[in-house]
Parts: sequence; structure tokens; C-alpha cells
Amino acid sequence: MTSEGGRKLDRTPHNPIPPARLLDVTRLLRRAGRVWTGVDRVELAYLKELTAGSLPVWGLARTPLGYVLLDHAGLIGFQQRLTGAAEFSSPDLLSRLQRGMKDIARRALTDVRKLAVARCVPRGLSRMLARHLPAGTSYLNTGHSNLSERVLSAVRIVPQAQVAVFVHDVIPIDYPQFQRDGTVEVFAQKLRRVQRHADLIIYNSADTQIRTERVMAEWGAVPQGIVAHLGTVTQAPDCSAMPSGLPPATPYFITVGTIEPRKNHALLLDVWENLGPGAPMLLICGSRGWNNEAVFRRLDALGPDARVHEVTGLSDGALSALIHGAHALLFPSHAEGFGLPAVEALALGTPVLCSNLATFREILANKAKYVDDSATTLWEERIVDWSKQARITLRVRDFEAPTWSAHFNIALSYT
Repeated sequence: MTSEGGRKLDRTPHNPIPPARLLDVTRLLRRAGRVWTGVDRVELAYLKELTAGSLPVWGLARTPLGYVLLDHAGLIGFQQRLTGAAEFSSPDLLSRLQRGMKDIARRALTDVRKLAVARCVPRGLSRMLARHLPAGTSYLNTGHSNLSERVLSAVRIVPQAQVAVFVHDVIPIDYPQFQRDGTVEVFAQKLRRVQRHADLIIYNSADTQIRTERVMAEWGAVPQGIVAHLGTVTQAPDCSAMPSGLPPATPYFITVGTIEPRKNHALLLDVWENLGPGAPMLLICGSRGWNNEAVFRRLDALGPDARVHEVTGLSDGALSALIHGAHALLFPSHAEGFGLPAVEALALGTPVLCSNLATFREILANKAKYVDDSATTLWEERIVDWSKQARITLRVRDFEAPTWSAHFNIALSYT
């Protein structure tokens, strides 16, 4: 089998049993206390899997003052705090001196330093890793964070070290019109560093692999790649965790994701504007992103009796309950690397109407309904049709969601 760039891929695991693994947990540190994104959940899944295994595991995180190294016990403690099984400490003096940082971020920074077995200023990273890690250590970066030249080069100081990087998508390069100013080149430089240093790239879908390798082939040799679909852990619906007034008393539809241009909320607002006061309820669940002022203005203009409601700050259980009770999840994205909300909705039995993307067809197959992301009239017709049907007749009963067990059986056999 060859990659898009023409490089033959060796499907035999190159290092089936490394002496230790080093997981980069920088993203989890930075995201402590926030609502988890899809990428956050992937890094957390790797943290849980690796700390539950018998192989020695270390953790690396970038802090404002340098780097910290966690051993197995430190990673367990960090995980317990992230998941709420243990409380974060009060911020120490160094954390309180950090400007523009929320209290929970200061607490996380305090604890990651307390839990560390070693710390260093940036220039000391190579020495710290070489002193603590055994030869042949496998470095795993799953969060698109901390992929600097300093880090990737420092890992290489460890003899026979292997570098594996998870690439979730190349949307900033394929769809620069949806990005914040200045972020496209930053992402491209990050991807070039991955290309230079990675022994292996893990992809969440074959579509992501094709797109990434097409970009890299223009720059040079393409690293070996494997595809491992993301696992799904269906959160139990918790109706008691929902805010007052939810769920709606009448049939409703739901869309989940950051309110950014790529997610195409404008199409749904157009549909609901066309449907008028007789429309079913639409719940837009997600925080506001960037470059979407026109959509924000439309949301801000909604009155209390509008058929569209913006909902933020939901717990996992509350969001799961809303998805489970919906007539359908609507996912009109222009681009996705995987589309985890659609997978989670189908796993809960909720129908999915989504845009006609290759990655959706790969993951969801014939269990979802597909409409082009610009076909407003077709979206409207399908939504009206489903709104007239009893919810129970629309339920999906035989979707087999990808599992984390299957994911790790692939990914960890190469790393």
C-alpha cells in the first residue's frame, strides 16, 4: 500500500514493545477547567489508557516557565484532578504571578509542578529527557500542542527514541478562509516540523490521511502513517444536569460544536428563518469561536420566543441528554477531520443529518443522511419531514460506534 505521496508504508509495527512511552500532556494542562473539545478527549483517552497499562509511562508538559516531567504516579494524580476525582490545590506564588490566567489554570499549573519528578527551563529540556528516559522511548503527541522544534529535537537526544504524532486534520491549510488571522502559517510550520521529525503519524480517518499526505508530498518525503478511528465513550444522559427550561417541551433538533464559520451555522439559521414561527426548536450547543460576527449578530438578535436557542456551558451528561432527546442532530459542516458529535449521536440512537463529506461517509456509512453543505432547500425539506414524524420512528438502533479498544490495538502496536 502506498501513501498519497507515493511512499510505501510499512504496516509492520516498527517498535512493538518500547521500554517506555512519553505522552505530551501540554494541551490538557492548558485546557484544565474548560469544556472538553474533541481533541482534548483524545489526549485524555491516551492518558487513561497509558496509565492503566503495565508499560512505564512518563508525561511532558510545557509551562510558562519551562517544562515539567511527570512519572506514572504524577500522571495518575494529574488525571484525577482533570476528571474531578481529586481537587486541584490552591494556586502557589509562581502561578499567581502569571497574568491573564484563570484561577483553575493557576491551580492546574501549581499541581503539575508539585507532581513533577523533574523541571527545567527551556534550554534544559534535552538534558532532562536524556537523564530520565530510557533508550528507545516512544514519544506520543496527540493534541496538536507543544510541537516545537525544541521539543521534537530534544526527544531525539534520547537514543533510539521514536516520535509518533496524531494529526487530527489539515483544515487550516485546506480551508484557510475559516481560520483566525495569522493561524494558517503557524499551523503549516507546525506540520512541517511533524513531517521532519515524526517516525509515525496517526490519523483519525483515511480522509485525514489522504489530505495530510497530499500537503506533505508537496514539501518532501511523507512519514509512515496509520489510520485508527477514534473511540467513543457514550456519556450517560443526565436530565437532572440540564438548565431550567430544557429540554424543550416540543420536538427539537440540535447542533453541537464551536460556533465558527467551518461549522456552517449560517445555513441552519437560514433554514429556521425560512420556516418561521411554526418551526421546531433548534438548540445550538457550543461556545462562540472566531470570524463569525454575522452569525453572532443573528444569534444576539433572537428574542425570547425565537425557535432557535443558543446553549452553552453544558456538562457532558446534560449535553448527552439533549442529544438523546432530539429528533435529530444536524451537522452541516464544510469540513471535518472526524466529526465526533455525529458518532456520539448515532451511538445514542439519535438520527444524524450531515453534510456530504468523505470523512462522514467513512465513519458513519449508511447510518446518517447526507445533504450538500450549501443545499439549504434540501436541508429544510428533510428537517420538515422529520419534524412531522414521531421521534421513536426515527431512532437509529444498529449503529456500531468505533471503540477505544480497537483504536489502541492499532495505534499502540506501532508506538
